Amino acid sequence: MAWYKREEREDELSEEKRSVPAGVFTKCPGCRAALLTADLEKNDLVCPQCEHHFPMPAAKRLLLVLDPDSFVEADAGMESVDPLSFRDQKRYADRLRAARRTAGGADALLAGSGRIEGTPVEVGIFVFEFMGGSMGSVVGEKVTRVFERALERRAPALVFSASGGARMQEGVLSLMQMAKTSAALGRLREAGLPYISVLLHPTTGGVAASFAMLGDVIVAEPKALIGFAGARVIQNTIRQRLPPGFQRAEFLLEHGFLDTIVHRKELRATLARLLRLLGPDAAGMAAV
Repeated sequence: MAWYKREEREDELSEEKRSVPAGVFTKCPGCRAALLTADLEKNDLVCPQCEHHFPMPAAKRLLLVLDPDSFVEADAGMESVDPLSFRDQKRYADRLRAARRTAGGADALLAGSGRIEGTPVEVGIFVFEFMGGSMGSVVGEKVTRVFERALERRAPALVFSASGGARMQEGVLSLMQMAKTSAALGRLREAGLPYISVLLHPTTGGVAASFAMLGDVIVAEPKALIGFAGARVIQNTIRQRLPPGFQRAEFLLEHGFLDTIVHRKELRATLARLLRLLGPDAAGMAAV
């Protein structure tokens, strides 16, 4: 009868496991603690034990950083198409439809106008849930328009980057966005208007190799992965072991690639202070 009792006990254990609804707890990848999801969300998706910064949805980040009810979305209806009729295991058109359902938005960038402690800003926030925040033609156009609206309204520009890089399904059209966004940023810089780049986890590929690393001030969240090629690709190419912490925000700060690392709870106050310090154009804007 031992086999029967053992099986019965396993059934009881599985029933106990099933008694906890899915999503009630979230495991922290930093310290492995089991956190109540509701408490984690109240803490701005930062682990209260080890300070690990979980990914934050773009809409929630807007609420965290911008003044209440100040955000006005721009270019909401812009959607990617399939100019190359690309297909791998799935058609690109099918991937786009699935991504819109998953992310709940038109593409991988949310952009518009808002205020931070009263200072008008033009802002773009990557939506990593949409195909890994990859940059295709539409994302590149929307980032370019962030800079163009900032130039037109004499307002500072602010971009939160979280991206796997250029979107391969659009080929060279996606790579062209690196030059396009950088050129628009150059015009903003010539006009003496500030651009603050905030690097989130992860910021890689063509986004990291263009406007993300061209900020007048470059801010990162703790332990964000930032770089162009992946660490394994680099290691296999140069045939050398990479140093500890390579491509993490702390490593980049130590080697001069970043200006500062800011805890999520301090980000709004830090951005407001930077906007006040970046000159008269940042402090005395016309109303949005």
